[in-house]
Amino acid sequence: MNGNNPSANTAMPVPLQAVLAPVGRVAHTVAVHAGEIAILLWKVGRAYTEFRVSVREIARQVYIIGVQSIPIVIVTAGLAGIVTSQQGGYQFTGSIPLYVMGSVVTQSIVLEMGPVLTAIVLVGRVGARITAELGTMKVSEQIDALYSVGRDPIEMLAAPRILAGIIALPLLVGIANLFGILAGMYTAELTMGLGQESFFYGARLFWHSWDLLYSLLKGVAFGFVIPTIAIHMGLRTGGGAAGVGLQTTQSVMFMTLTILIVDAMFPPLFL
Repeated sequence: MNGNNPSANTAMPVPLQAVLAPVGRVAHTVAVHAGEIAILLWKVGRAYTEFRVSVREIARQVYIIGVQSIPIVIVTAGLAGIVTSQQGGYQFTGSIPLYVMGSVVTQSIVLEMGPVLTAIVLVGRVGARITAELGTMKVSEQIDALYSVGRDPIEMLAAPRILAGIIALPLLVGIANLFGILAGMYTAELTMGLGQESFFYGARLFWHSWDLLYSLLKGVAFGFVIPTIAIHMGLRTGGGAAGVGLQTTQSVMFMTLTILIVDAMFPPLFL
């Protein structure tokens, strides 16, 4: 009977189908998100080139994303510097000069911990807020109301936030680098007896002029990624209050994973 049925001969084995089906679903989800983000960025780019974005709204978003995030960024960077200094001191032995601690703290903070920890903090403080805010507007039909009165939500809600993120994140990264290094320096002085002159001698010994720009470039990339994903996830929210909560959770996961992927791509591309 099966020999006369062509579909029976070409049917995929059940174990293979069970393996490939989840892969196909993931690939389809990634393709859908990538396409929607590309369309969003195309509309945002048109808003920029046609000068339809409010400068006042950009400044307001820079204040919300940047200025209001300074305290938590300083605390996070300071703790990162303290932990780096303490862990480095624990690992050092008598055969390693103490001034090398300056290089360990400086390079760790500037190249990695400053940008990444700042971005992770901004995911929770800014990214989740943007997704929840736009998601609530979506499910309450405020987005549709903007379209009905001839206003474009992309140029009003999306474009200012993305540009503000690109502006604010590098500045926050610079602040995080400064306070992380200072915290590591004072911790090394208190716990290891390493003087400030010796600390900065070690920091200068292995410093490259490209390092600071590399750190700020990470800030630019993260400042673009966080609001873009947050806006994309917020604008595709549905299902009422439960949908807003679910979409916000997925948005935080998506942003965090993307930040780590982008961070992993930086060394082979720029170092």
